[in-house]
Amino acid sequence: MKTDEYMDNAATNPADNAIVIDKLTLEYGTQVLFRRFSLTVPAGQKVLLVGSSGSGKSSLVRCLLGFVTPQEGTIAIDGTILDGKTVWSLRRKIGYVSQEPQLGTGKVKDLIQLPFTYHANTHLKYDPAQQARLFEQFRLGAALLDKDISELSGGEKQRVALVISLLLGRSIYLLDEATSALDAEAKTAVLDYFRQRPDLTVLMVSHDNAIAAIADRTVTMPAVAAQEAI
Repeated sequence: MKTDEYMDNAATNPADNAIVIDKLTLEYGTQVLFRRFSLTVPAGQKVLLVGSSGSGKSSLVRCLLGFVTPQEGTIAIDGTILDGKTVWSLRRKIGYVSQEPQLGTGKVKDLIQLPFTYHANTHLKYDPAQQARLFEQFRLGAALLDKDISELSGGEKQRVALVISLLLGRSIYLLDEATSALDAEAKTAVLDYFRQRPDLTVLMVSHDNAIAAIADRTVTMPAVAAQEAI
C-alpha cells in the first residue's frame, strides 16, 4: 500500500520535525527518575526507548507532552522550546497513544470525527476515505464504526486511538506501549504502516522485541547517574 495514500493532513516539510531533550532532570519528592538526560530524535527517525521498570520512560513522555514539568533542562519540538506559552501549539504537532487509551463513551464513528469539531482542528477536514484505508491497514472491520466504545477490546482501542491521531495529521508520534494489546497480525500491520512513513518522527516506549525491528535505533534510559547525551 503506497505511503502517500495516508498523507492527506500530514506535514509537508518533515525537516521541521524533531525532538531535542537537553539535560533533563525529573524528580518526584526524594525520588530522582532521571538526571541530565539528553536525547535528539532527528526528523523522520523511529526511536525505541527501553529501560527497567521505574526508569522514567513514561514520565519522559509526559514531559514531552507538557503534562509534567522537569526540574532542570529543556525540551524543543520542531525547534521551539516547550514552555507554558508554547505547550498548546506544540501539542497539536504530536500524536500520543498510551497503553490504555481513554476514549470516552459513545459510538466509534462519532469518536473518530469528534476531534475535527474542536476549534484547534477546524483547519483540518475529516476524510472518510483515509479512515477506511487506515481501518483496512490496521485490520479493523468497518462494522466497528457502529460499535460502542465500551464494547471494544484493548487492542481495538489502541488501534482506534492510532487512527484518530493519524487522521489529524500529526508529524510527531509518542507511542507508550501503544501496541501491547495487539495480536501478532495486527501488530505487524501497525508496524508496517509506520515503517512506510519516513515523514513521521516516532518515539516508542516498549518492551516488545518486535518494535525494535522498525526502529532506526534503540535507546536505553540510563541509570540516574548517567549524564551522557544520546
